[in-house]
Amino acid sequence: MADFLTSADVAAPADELFDYLSQVENLPNYFERMTSATDNGDGTISVSADLGDRVVEGEAWFEVDHAARTLSWGSEGPNDYSGQLQVTGDETSVVEVTLRTERVGGDEIQEGLEHTVAAIKLIMESR
Repeated sequence: MADFLTSADVAAPADELFDYLSQVENLPNYFERMTSATDNGDGTISVSADLGDRVVEGEAWFEVDHAARTLSWGSEGPNDYSGQLQVTGDETSVVEVTLRTERVGGDEIQEGLEHTVAAIKLIMESR
């Protein structure tokens, strides 16, 4: 099992940032390769992603903890994939994303996380 972590400072109020990030329909805006996300209303989401050579669809559990400003998600399967996004701060924020997986390709996974936090920073600081 491998763990991956990245974070970024974001010039946006923490509550505003978390409110944006916690809306399922916004996930494709900042998660690289994700093309759609739909809240199933039962603690799960349906997602699709373009992996370049193929499009994959799946379902994952998805939890939002507003008090802790934390998103948690995961899916069962051969990669045993799970992650967490946390926002801290007040008038400015820090967003931290952690992934845990058994999938190989650590450099690619780390790069994807870095693209995610860079996209979050760009979206929020452009508003």
